[in-house]
Amino acid sequence: MITINPSDLIKFTVVILRVGFILMLVPVFGSRMVPRRVRIGLALLMSILIYPYVSFRMPVSLDFRGMIPGFFTEMFIGLTIGFITQMMFAGVQVAGQIAGYQMGFGIVNVIDPVTSQQVSITAQFYYLFTVLLFLATGTHRIFIQALIESFRLIPPFEAHLSGWSIKKIIDLSSNIFVLAVKVGAPVLAITLFVQVVLGIVARTVPQINVFIVGFPLQIGIGLIGIGLSLPLLASLMTSTFKGLGGDIFSVIRMMGV
Repeated sequence: MITINPSDLIKFTVVILRVGFILMLVPVFGSRMVPRRVRIGLALLMSILIYPYVSFRMPVSLDFRGMIPGFFTEMFIGLTIGFITQMMFAGVQVAGQIAGYQMGFGIVNVIDPVTSQQVSITAQFYYLFTVLLFLATGTHRIFIQALIESFRLIPPFEAHLSGWSIKKIIDLSSNIFVLAVKVGAPVLAITLFVQVVLGIVARTVPQINVFIVGFPLQIGIGLIGIGLSLPLLASLMTSTFKGLGGDIFSVIRMMGV
């Protein structure tokens, strides 16, 4: 007969809670395009691999009801790490959404399988391009490293949500809009220039139907702008990915103080 030590059960529960909630938000791993069984299996596999290296002070009382606040804390830690990673992709999608409206793709939407909501087709293109960069540059290894290091920097049941950590998370959230402007700037500049030119043409040659001429022209110029700006997007996101590890570890250290 197999007997399970209550302390080992609590330890594994803590590990799988943190790992599972991190995987819920991390791109690629937590995508709804990945079958649920694969995601659950991946969370179990990573928890089993990490479990032997996790050590912490076991509470005096092994009452599960008394440990519920600690379990919620572990969920919050996982969600925080996943949220920091997801914010970069949210900024890219905002940039694609703005660029799509400027090009005239405001009604050309597709269903995002990750969020199950309608997004601009340009936003989805930017998102998929960034996911490929995320994997090609090996940035997913940073998230795995952060997952393992989180158990050393924040032992289970010992997290502290300080004002500094909340401020850091809010500051990182504001980077969504900064990143969106940087990513979408080339397309926005090109489409704005086209609109100015069309406005001048409409004033000087009123016989031309600017609406009929300008709509396909703006889409074509916008697509060319997206194509030409892809190397800049790759360079920008690569440098952003390099700072991801520092952002995650800084928040983890603040929560572990």
